[in-house]
Amino acid sequence: MKLGHECGLFGVHGDPEAVAMVYHGLQVLQHRGQEGAGIASTWGGVIRHHAAPGLVTQAFSDPAVLERIRNPIAIGHVRYATTGGSLDPTNVQPLLARFAGGPVALAHNGDLTNKAALRAELEAAGALFQSTMDSETVLHLLARSGETEVEQGLRRVLPRLEGAYCLLMLVSGKLVALRDPLGFRPLYLARRGRAWMVASEDAAFHLWDGIEDVREIEPGEMVVIDERGPTSLRFAAPRARIARCIFETIYFARPDSHLFGRNVHLTRVAFGHRLAREHPVPADIVSAVPDSGNSASIGYSRESGIPLDRAFIKNHYVGRTFITPGQEARQVKVRMKLAAVREVVEGKRVVVVDDSIIRGTTSSSRIAALRQAGAREVHLRISCPPTRHPCFFGIDFPTPDELIAANMSVEETARFVGADTLGYLSEEGLVACVEGARDTWCLACFDGDYPAPTPGDFLSGDSPPPA
Repeated sequence: MKLGHECGLFGVHGDPEAVAMVYHGLQVLQHRGQEGAGIASTWGGVIRHHAAPGLVTQAFSDPAVLERIRNPIAIGHVRYATTGGSLDPTNVQPLLARFAGGPVALAHNGDLTNKAALRAELEAAGALFQSTMDSETVLHLLARSGETEVEQGLRRVLPRLEGAYCLLMLVSGKLVALRDPLGFRPLYLARRGRAWMVASEDAAFHLWDGIEDVREIEPGEMVVIDERGPTSLRFAAPRARIARCIFETIYFARPDSHLFGRNVHLTRVAFGHRLAREHPVPADIVSAVPDSGNSASIGYSRESGIPLDRAFIKNHYVGRTFITPGQEARQVKVRMKLAAVREVVEGKRVVVVDDSIIRGTTSSSRIAALRQAGAREVHLRISCPPTRHPCFFGIDFPTPDELIAANMSVEETARFVGADTLGYLSEEGLVACVEGARDTWCLACFDGDYPAPTPGDFLSGDSPPPA
């Protein structure tokens, strides 16, 4: 099993082609979610909107749709379902609503850990929900804030939210972008001429020339963009610690993004160097599991001196395996996705580098493919520590019962997946390769130290008090 991706956000204010720019920006961010895509746009008081399940190109397969919603201010969203049914069209963002200040569109990346308590409170007060998403609670709270200015309304709403959230909103000709006080998810701001752009990753800005003033939106910061440009507001005081998601760097972000102060590819190469020092092994070749292990395998090969080769060929044109009926059909699709190259691995001692092991079933199928192709030894190296704890902040980690590292030792896991040896990057090694001290990162999926309340903390129905 591979990890569920994050959602992706992209917004533009002040360009006649804002909708087209958002469309292309979402394609760059497609790796963050493939289950739905949507764009909302405005110029003045009317919001135009289109959203549908599928990839960006599928959701906007009719070119007339982009022309119909053409406006100089727009936000977009690609969805991976962490909360709410993935195939329900009502759960595809941006969401639309109306409050005292007029119509509003909202796109959300993250997961609210007190969503159940907030929803129960709102439903008891008569709120009618149109979706099953936690994001909709933000709109209901905004409508009940009694404020006509979105900035003031959000100042009342945001202290009630717990967990991870980056939000993009359209209201009254403004684009509002904000990031939760712990900074779990990345969000970036940039300028192009007189236009301003916001994206989950700065790689989405690379499509256009003339990009300037790229910066990270800070934890607890709200940026309101209107015809005068951006205004920065603090909705939460700076905290003693922040909690940037380490898995954004390990797995989610594009290799060409600059995330949390450093290029993602170079950081992953550093993971590989450190992994080779921590877990050396005599071998004939090093190979990545494509595409997740590509960068770390380069570092492992360079540090160890073992030649890098391609033990696997990936088929990028195979659909999802879990919707294929029948176990045999699913297995055929798994083999179609990743094939071992016999001429490369036969009779060889192979080091296989991947970014993570979750349940272990995918790793076992890959190692079995190498064995069938004649590999003499298979040594699995993972460029992150063992994932022993679930994530509640926007990543689709299973329950502890489904996490292999929570239930098996390293040696038992190696036997389960069929590897001769298994080595994980240590927590110390991981932190040594990234920018900032350990307490600037969320490593809860490794160490169980959650930096914010988890859903279990709200089982009594408690939630932060009304502002």
